[in-house]
Amino acid sequence: MVRLQDDFYEAINGEWEKTAVIPNDKPRTGGFSDLSDDIEQWLIATSKGWQQGNDLPEDTILKNFVAYHRLTADTKTRDELGVKPVLPLIAQYQSFNSFAEFSKHIVALEKSGFPNALPLGVEPDFKDAQTNVLWAGALSLLLPDTTYYEKGHEQGQTLLKKFREEQELLLPYFGFSVAETTDLIDKYLALDARAAAVVLSQEENHEYAKLYHPYDWEKFTKLVPELPLDDILTDLIGQRPDKIIVPEERFWAAADQFYSESAWPLLKAYLIVTVANQFTGYLSDEIRILGGQYQRELTGLPEAMHTEKAAVYLAAQPFNQAIGYYYAQQKFSPEAKADVEAKVATMIDVFKQRLQSNDWLNEETKQKAIVKLNTIVPHIGYPEKLPARLYQKVVSPEKTLFEVATQLRQVEIAYSWSQWQQPVDRSEWHMPAHLVNAYYDPQQNQIVFPAAILQAPFYSLKQSSSANYGGIGAVIAHEISHAFDTNGASFDEFGSLNNWWTDDDFAAFHERTDKVVKQFDGLDSYGAKVNGKLTVSENVADLGGLAAALAAAKLDSDFSVTDFFDSWATIWRMKARPEYMRLLAAADPHGPAELRVNVQVKNFDDFFDAFHVNADDKMWLSPESRVQIW
Repeated sequence: MVRLQDDFYEAINGEWEKTAVIPNDKPRTGGFSDLSDDIEQWLIATSKGWQQGNDLPEDTILKNFVAYHRLTADTKTRDELGVKPVLPLIAQYQSFNSFAEFSKHIVALEKSGFPNALPLGVEPDFKDAQTNVLWAGALSLLLPDTTYYEKGHEQGQTLLKKFREEQELLLPYFGFSVAETTDLIDKYLALDARAAAVVLSQEENHEYAKLYHPYDWEKFTKLVPELPLDDILTDLIGQRPDKIIVPEERFWAAADQFYSESAWPLLKAYLIVTVANQFTGYLSDEIRILGGQYQRELTGLPEAMHTEKAAVYLAAQPFNQAIGYYYAQQKFSPEAKADVEAKVATMIDVFKQRLQSNDWLNEETKQKAIVKLNTIVPHIGYPEKLPARLYQKVVSPEKTLFEVATQLRQVEIAYSWSQWQQPVDRSEWHMPAHLVNAYYDPQQNQIVFPAAILQAPFYSLKQSSSANYGGIGAVIAHEISHAFDTNGASFDEFGSLNNWWTDDDFAAFHERTDKVVKQFDGLDSYGAKVNGKLTVSENVADLGGLAAALAAAKLDSDFSVTDFFDSWATIWRMKARPEYMRLLAAADPHGPAELRVNVQVKNFDDFFDAFHVNADDKMWLSPESRVQIW
């Protein structure tokens, strides 16, 4: 049996892992996933009951979800139609004979919700978080990160081969010959390789402060002379914009490789392949399963999601916020909401006390940090209201699934473009209440905890207070700590990019965060190496969250340090497929679950004292190597 002193994570979770079974259609199981599986069963059972006419919801939005679910669940009609719904769309792309001709149709394609390779959108301004502005992204990559395209990257080459194999089976269903299929794949991969050479890596993309590059509109348009951007944006937002934020500067500096007559043969193939793949989930079950083959290879899944389950998830996507709200009303009690709200207030107060007693910040920076902390807005359980546009998502039963799905996408697209130069809606949540997750939004200075995560093992009125602090308390404090991680620290109390630090304090902060980078960098995760820089913001938040939650737990008379750390290890228990873990190591800013436990607890003196860890034990870390920031 593994000793706590040698591998804390394994000692707490080892017996569970021996019997834990990963569902064949999922990449992992464990703390977060167990809750998600329970909610999945609730969603399937509830949706099935509604289809049978049982306890039908009175809410207008949910009635449209029920109607949409009838279409997604009608596999007989979907199988009869096969790929027919998408064939006219593919024919439209095939009819474009030049880049100039295609460019004239970009707006129509965008408004319809169809691929157009134009990665522009509307998001809050980093310098003025109250206002939505225009941003320029880049084409998405086929592989998880730019590093996968480097010469000699064995997994990258394997995945490209797997993608080709999938497309060789899929594209002929849409009428392409063997020669045409090969040509389309070759050109698609050629354009993808061009993008990989110039887009941001995952590591670069997670350094928020470095992404803010405002361009005068006229200067930006000169980067893409063959793309009629003035006409396109005038049509989309009603006028010619004055500026645009360009995080992907390298991509747009090389724009002629993507948006030009010379690049058109590659771009045309890229668009056709994208269309064939993007809508497989709405077609026959055979095509749905085939269309997910590459993603299953990427995550190591043995089989596709069952037909019934896939239909529920497909139907839920456009109505997730309403489904989450219904879930919270059913499952999240007023007593639990009040208790969690009290815990959040306690965690903020504890964090404030820790800031006030901080010994490495100057008073000026310390007071500004407290101002930011005092203005954090917590949202618990479920949003106060649902987005008004959900009421525009009306399902017409006489239309086909593909037609209705297109209309539903158009509602979101129209809303997104209408928000240009409009105030940011700070009441809207970025995830539904039935999602097992939580987040901090640096541009709104908000922490959000959906009802789904506010239950065991993270939180329960039946658990000890210390166990709750080691679970949901640490999660709450983790999100608070994001306000002061390597990304959040660059935003002020209003959510705007603004340096509120003294130079000395910012240097001292990075001296400490660099130590966190070193603690994780290069550690093994299923044969892949952890990127300490990619994961630093989450690791800093874990560290700050554990420290604040531990301090809060100690305020209770029945404090138990073992309950606290046991709970932390339990919520992160996870059994996962190797392919999935290697994917996370390359693309996910969160560190592997095992390391989030074992590396972090070694930074706390209380851990060593409570579990009698000595210098001869594998969990030992010398006092001078232990890191504390918040």
